[in-house]
Amino acid sequence: MHVRRGDGDGIDLTQNAERERQMARQGRLVALVIVVTMLAWLGLQWLGGRMGWPARWVFLFDLAALAAFVWSLIVTVGIWRQRRRERM
Repeated sequence: MHVRRGDGDGIDLTQNAERERQMARQGRLVALVIVVTMLAWLGLQWLGGRMGWPARWVFLFDLAALAAFVWSLIVTVGIWRQRRRERM
């Protein structure tokens, strides 16, 4: 089924729905990564303090958490840009 927009481009509704599902899946993955990263980072910070781990190990956990947050930001910006592009 095709729907016509004012500019004459045909849009396949099933393809559009699949793209929406894919973006929603990516959004859920980003949310899961953020939550798991934050909980793991908090837990490891607490455990490192209780166990007396060297600062270099705790710093390694900080870098891993930052990497996960940067990945989440990049994917989120990609989703945002794709949605913005489709609205135009």
